[in-house]
Amino acid sequence: MKNSTFRIVVSFALYFISPLFAFSQKGKGEEVIPNKAQVEWAQTEIGAMFHFDLVNYVPDYNWRKWGTHPPASVFNPSQLNTDQWILAAKAAGAKYAVLVAKHCSGFSLWPTKAHNYSVKYAPWKNGKGDIVAEFIASCKKYGLKPGIYASASANGYCYVDNPGKVQPGSPFTQEGYNKIVVQQLTELWNNYGKLFEIWFDGGVLPVKEGGPDLAPLLKKLQPDAIIFQGPSDAKNLIRWVGNEEGVAPYPNWGRSDTTSSAAGTVKVEHMNGDPEGKIWCPGEADFPLRTGWQGGWFWKAEGQGMLSVDQLLTNYNTSVGRNANMMIGIVVDTSGKVPEEDAARLKEFGDLLARRFEKPVASASGSGNEIILKASADKALHFIVIQEDIAKGERVRQYVVEALVDGAWKPVAEGISVGHKRIHEVRDLQAQQLRLRIVKSSSVPQIKTFALF
Repeated sequence: MKNSTFRIVVSFALYFISPLFAFSQKGKGEEVIPNKAQVEWAQTEIGAMFHFDLVNYVPDYNWRKWGTHPPASVFNPSQLNTDQWILAAKAAGAKYAVLVAKHCSGFSLWPTKAHNYSVKYAPWKNGKGDIVAEFIASCKKYGLKPGIYASASANGYCYVDNPGKVQPGSPFTQEGYNKIVVQQLTELWNNYGKLFEIWFDGGVLPVKEGGPDLAPLLKKLQPDAIIFQGPSDAKNLIRWVGNEEGVAPYPNWGRSDTTSSAAGTVKVEHMNGDPEGKIWCPGEADFPLRTGWQGGWFWKAEGQGMLSVDQLLTNYNTSVGRNANMMIGIVVDTSGKVPEEDAARLKEFGDLLARRFEKPVASASGSGNEIILKASADKALHFIVIQEDIAKGERVRQYVVEALVDGAWKPVAEGISVGHKRIHEVRDLQAQQLRLRIVKSSSVPQIKTFALF
């Protein structure tokens, strides 16, 4: 979740990429390609994020009212079951999962040595528990790639507000808070094994503005992790798409000249990337399954809605279908479990997704400017899927899909960017053949998939 619990408007910034990782950059007009970790990340397509914090137990808590944070003693999830969390995510088709190990309250879901505000001081498991460890173990058990969210930009316990600045009255200096951040991230990145994705959320206060120097720590402890809104001189970067609605902009390029550090409190336009960008920095489209209180990111017994299966499918088309990964926010209730109705909705969506895209009516791949598929005229088509081989870069700049109907080619879909995946919904299209024509490209197009469903 963007750390915007109360939807208060704050400023955002776009940080330019530092030359420290110049080896991953190229000039205008040259092909920029993802590294192995970024290709693997794109192929996962769907992730899940779990939010669980003291606000679940004290719903009226406002982390920006400094010094009013609830005591650790309120945290006691008597039925906590991270296996159940991960199975719920897997049922929705998720291939990776991110745990919000520390949100805006500052309360830590692992027994950190940085301060006294964590599960170590809660009645849950008599202070002997570690939710991060249990979460990682469940991910490994059920085959999901694990990730960790630990906001460096907001911390109610330490009186810290976006983008990581200590506020007046805090018991900590900026230097003292920076040490807490470094110690906590060292614990998370060093003690729980290899992480697939690391979320910063809201970016990181630059070193030149007094923030902690985290890029060297990342390089040392988690060099292969995908980094969401991390320090601008890190590698393996991905960017926010400008909203929490699961809607990537279109066109949406994997290349960019900047990485986003917006805090999520305002919708940001022009997050399309750049087909001539100097770095590979694709988008991740996050959104919560629930709606209403706390933006739907945290659980409450009443006063929240839930996205329908049809809306989830739409979000899939506007995220994965627009060259971004889809990140679903899943709540955990005060007992420590994903509510049954949420788990049921996730499974319903996963089952529908599998039925819709399990087996294509026709599929082909190849290089060049044209691919033709034969289709059965008596079968109605609903989706057209196009994928580039992004390991060789994003080469398509404009394309059109045409259907052969009654002996004549007619356009049925068109677009600009493709990237890892582009999905067109065509609804009850019947044709003898379909043709993909690449109208413009930076070099010879490499089409991994042209498929009909």
